Amino acid sequence: MEAARRVMSRLRVVPLLMFSTGVVTASSPRSKTLPASNTNGLRLSSASSLGWGSKRVNKFPPIVKAGDPVLHEPAREVHLSEIKSEKVQNIIDDMIHVMRKAPGVGLAAPQIGIPFRIIVLEDKKEYISYNTEEEIKSQDRKPFDLLVILNPRLKKKSNKTAFFFEGCLSVDRYQAMVERYLDVEVAGFDRYGEPIKINASGWQARILQHECDHLDGTLYVDKMVPRTFRSWKNTDMPLAHGCPKLGPRA
Repeated sequence: MEAARRVMSRLRVVPLLMFSTGVVTASSPRSKTLPASNTNGLRLSSASSLGWGSKRVNKFPPIVKAGDPVLHEPAREVHLSEIKSEKVQNIIDDMIHVMRKAPGVGLAAPQIGIPFRIIVLEDKKEYISYNTEEEIKSQDRKPFDLLVILNPRLKKKSNKTAFFFEGCLSVDRYQAMVERYLDVEVAGFDRYGEPIKINASGWQARILQHECDHLDGTLYVDKMVPRTFRSWKNTDMPLAHGCPKLGPRA
């Protein structure tokens, strides 16, 4: 049950060291300034010092944890001329591997120490099966195939909102309620540099908002309902009096 609840609460969305097999772990990584030729003046976390965007043999970057500046500063756009480069393609492959290994339903490049505007997301039937029918219905959760989006631009399609429980692999072992828009549109580029546009609702819309927040240096704890913040061990405990109910806002 504990493992099932972990999957339910992540975005991923999120955030990946509960299962460390195949992932290089690091304790309290600190950011360091690299030459502008590497990052265009942005800081690159030391967590990515395995070889930024280079080929690796059975080694993948660890998840950067809250407190590292790379998670709290805006990421830069990927130039169109860079998208098909080996460096960027390797970063995308790493992100997909790390997300699935966690497992999580979403990941942003800053979470592996790369200050680029890249997100990946995917939700599988097996993840959804860990939830109760009531939870699945209240979150409007449906499986969807892998999405890779570079330079995503998100906008709401309506003012309707809902409360979701969110977790983050960069703030692991905790979760809290966050109010999110129920319908959003995200435009950007796929991993081959082709324009894409995603219209999403419910759970998928929530994941997209969570991951796009990462690119702006925002964590879910910056937007959470404070009194709903809890350890995964207390997932099944009732919420305090006055907390909002899970699902669409009345």
